[in-house]
Amino acid sequence: MPRVRVRGIYATALTARLLDAGHEVVDASPPIRRRFDAGFPNEPPDVQIGTSRDRQGVGASGDPDALDEIRGVLVGLGRDALPWPDPAPPGSVLDGEVTETLGGGAVVRLRAGDGESAEGYLPYGDVDARVETGDAVRVQVRESAALWTDRRPELAGELRVGGDLVALEPGSGTRVDVRDDEAARELSGMLDLLDLDPPDGWRAVWRPPAVDADTEALAAGLDDAVAAAEGVRAAVGPGDETGPGLGLLDDRSRLRDAPLAAPNAGVWVWFGRESRFGLDDARRTATATMPGHHRVKAGSADASAGVDLAEALCEPAPDAEFPFSVVTDAFGPREGDSLQIDHGKPDGRLITLGEATVTGVDPDGTVTVEREMTGGGTYDGLGVDREAGDVAETSLKEGRWWYPTTYRGTDGAVRGTYVNVCTPVEVFPDAARYVDLHVDVVKRPDGTVERVDDDELDASVAAGHTPEPLAEKARSVASALENAL
Repeated sequence: MPRVRVRGIYATALTARLLDAGHEVVDASPPIRRRFDAGFPNEPPDVQIGTSRDRQGVGASGDPDALDEIRGVLVGLGRDALPWPDPAPPGSVLDGEVTETLGGGAVVRLRAGDGESAEGYLPYGDVDARVETGDAVRVQVRESAALWTDRRPELAGELRVGGDLVALEPGSGTRVDVRDDEAARELSGMLDLLDLDPPDGWRAVWRPPAVDADTEALAAGLDDAVAAAEGVRAAVGPGDETGPGLGLLDDRSRLRDAPLAAPNAGVWVWFGRESRFGLDDARRTATATMPGHHRVKAGSADASAGVDLAEALCEPAPDAEFPFSVVTDAFGPREGDSLQIDHGKPDGRLITLGEATVTGVDPDGTVTVEREMTGGGTYDGLGVDREAGDVAETSLKEGRWWYPTTYRGTDGAVRGTYVNVCTPVEVFPDAARYVDLHVDVVKRPDGTVERVDDDELDASVAAGHTPEPLAEKARSVASALENAL
């Protein structure tokens, strides 16, 4: 079974699910060790799982075969747990072209293979040459980025290969990258005693988890890093008279359309509201967990701290309702606030439909927002001209699989209603978020009702973007709305 390392706000719940599935969780944090009656060896993981920066979901990367097994656990959390392959997982070496230069780095269009591409960000300090728009570069992915965010994977023009304990980079000698000076000295002494030196041409960078590792793990970690580094260097090449192995490529004929090295596979998994409450259930088997624990924590860092305090002060009732009004009173949104509408797509994209003004917040979980429209074009599905000054009123109810938007003219007359079918709506302090499920229902000014875009849903299922159980739910919701309207 794969060894898995888990970090972030979903760590306890995912640890419970992974252990139930028979997987081995390694290098667990102190809170995880306290909550579970299980052994957590300090061994290198086959797969690492971490929370996305926006807390919406998780990213997992590691050995391709092991990742396939772990992926099943992640997507089994709910119908709205949606996975997307990472086109540029950490450690990958890819070629690309600089498409834009910014203040601190360059935007690179990466050649990800199979005709696919991805954008990355190359800080100027991480490449040993001046780069300009149009330059060809060979880079390594240092840190990946969730597909639904506006961040780009971070790149570097120098190799670094290894695991949690130690990484190797071109150079010589040994460096201990540990903030605790005393622990760093102890680790340095242990490494000298064990004679754990990197091979010629490499510098060993020991990481914080090495402080708690035993001697066998330290030796195994270095051996694994050496094997991985030599494999990557062999794939990339040491460089020749035409240019270095990584960095700026003087000869564009060296550009490759597929990754030169791909030691890791990667996947990003978006968690929707149903999945988050499933994670609550899993966490509840290990420790006190309030209803909506992960839903609230996903909203903001401040909200996350509030959840920890609430659970420390009292024992939450597992069958209690999600305290929507308490959460919105404390963290927002409130009447008069601006709220983004984040419109996710089953293929991993996220489109922001603009900002709206909150005009009402109801304790039942309904948040009403309004947007003033610009003129030009027609309203999708309604066939009605969009005129300057029109107002779009949207009713977003927490947990509902649909939401309506009614368009009104400057005279207050209804110009049509568009009902979007989606994964259960979540109303966070700064954004309402969901994944659009393509099929929708419209009501035109003359009162006619029509269900639209079934063909788009069918195409999404055929492309593997929308799982069939989720598509069936979308069709069922659309049928009910069509009958109700």
